[in-house]
Amino acid sequence: MTGVEAFVNALGDEIQDAEEETFLLFSQDIQSQNLGMIDPKASILEVSLGNRDLSILQSPAVLNSAREGGTTGAVVWKVTPRFTEWIASADNVLHDHGILHPGASVLELGSGIAGILPLGLKPYVGKFIATDQQYALKLLRENIERNANSHPTKRGKKSTDAAEGGICVLPLDWETDDVQSLLKSSGSSQGVDMVVACDCIYNYALIQPFIQTCIDVCSMRSQEPGRSPTVCVVAQQLRQPDVMEEWLTLFMKHFRTWRISDEVLTSDLREGSGFVIHVGVLRGTGQVV
Repeated sequence: MTGVEAFVNALGDEIQDAEEETFLLFSQDIQSQNLGMIDPKASILEVSLGNRDLSILQSPAVLNSAREGGTTGAVVWKVTPRFTEWIASADNVLHDHGILHPGASVLELGSGIAGILPLGLKPYVGKFIATDQQYALKLLRENIERNANSHPTKRGKKSTDAAEGGICVLPLDWETDDVQSLLKSSGSSQGVDMVVACDCIYNYALIQPFIQTCIDVCSMRSQEPGRSPTVCVVAQQLRQPDVMEEWLTLFMKHFRTWRISDEVLTSDLREGSGFVIHVGVLRGTGQVV
């Protein structure tokens, strides 16, 4: 049994019905998270990530601008530090089953300006590719650089800082750019082990280009005999049931889909938190049965 096979078996039952899954999710007694931004007015945001303190530059001006193509990546959203703490923890189910390992490659879609996930996960993987539209990349690079040598907080033991080399920041517009060409030009011609996205689906217009980008990334591995398939991990805030159902319907058409259960989640991502994490493996991938 491959690592991916063991991983998806550990996740439990595959989701079969998008409408039922949406009903189950939105039947929870969900904590109010408002829109989901931590503090949209702050130019500098202090974020604790495990035993590290991060200082994140934001751009409230860009967020409130009339920029065509969206502005939501200009600030930090609540799901990102929660998801990062979960996925970077030593006992995470992705680490347990070898999806994430010191040689693994990870592609993040819709990174925004924060750099929290690259900073949190890079010490545990070989290569991290952070992508977003061009407007977000200047602050994304700056936040990664300014926090690369952040020290542990007093709550944790001091340890040697992990090197932050190996984080690659690249422009990617889901509607206009070719993600396969982007990966090949960045030295990832055989695809990546995992594609991840945090809070990227918040309206109908984003669903199709986002899913097509995921398909394009994951299909690179399906062309490589003997290679483990790419695992797609999508974390979202529960906002609009109709958007969630439409996303799930189209996603499940192309990906076998599971929801991460409470048993392997941290408390601030479990039922009632207002957040959910789904995992997908592209259909037709021979290594997963």
